[in-house]
Amino acid sequence: MNPSPADIWNERFSQQEYAYGEAPNEYLKEQLAKLAPGNILFPAEGEGRNAEYAAKNGWTVSAYDISIAGKKKAEQLAHKENVLIDYRIGTLETLYYAKEQFDAIALIYAHFINTDRIQQLKQLNYCLRTGGSIIFEAFSKKHLEYKSKNEKVGGPNDIDLLFSIDEIKNAFADYQIIELKEEVITLHEGLYHNGVGNVIRFVGKKK
Repeated sequence: MNPSPADIWNERFSQQEYAYGEAPNEYLKEQLAKLAPGNILFPAEGEGRNAEYAAKNGWTVSAYDISIAGKKKAEQLAHKENVLIDYRIGTLETLYYAKEQFDAIALIYAHFINTDRIQQLKQLNYCLRTGGSIIFEAFSKKHLEYKSKNEKVGGPNDIDLLFSIDEIKNAFADYQIIELKEEVITLHEGLYHNGVGNVIRFVGKKK
């Protein structure tokens, strides 16, 4: 029997080292610096590096993931840095966040293993306030070309789990686009994001 997505991530996050490091994603840092702190949600947050950074910078942080091992590592990191994170296990459909609860939602390599990833992104609209911001970075569909040359750069092997500019426009059709681009970047994030890859970067504001 094939392992479940939760089993796969639990195995990765059960090692002592942080799979993607303890430092936050650079694009997240850049974009959070432009916003006044408020309530922020981190879907698919893994081991908590980005949530911990936001909490240290004055944000009230909520996060969720399907990995219990990821939550444990995130709580260890939060304790080490003396910050609080409301970290839950589950999916958006099961966690019932309040309508317009958040001022920002950060999706950093949230490659949902789901039959309709774009619908998952659309559902986040419910818990983001009008005028709130989406911050997004994830591998593009072109990334497979880069991964074929260097496995260490990481990312899904399944093109259906990767993103395109058009998919992001569809998912956030009612948002003001502050920035939307596909670009080649060099990653240095822990054990599993190392090298040159192709990503989609997006910042949008809910109308």
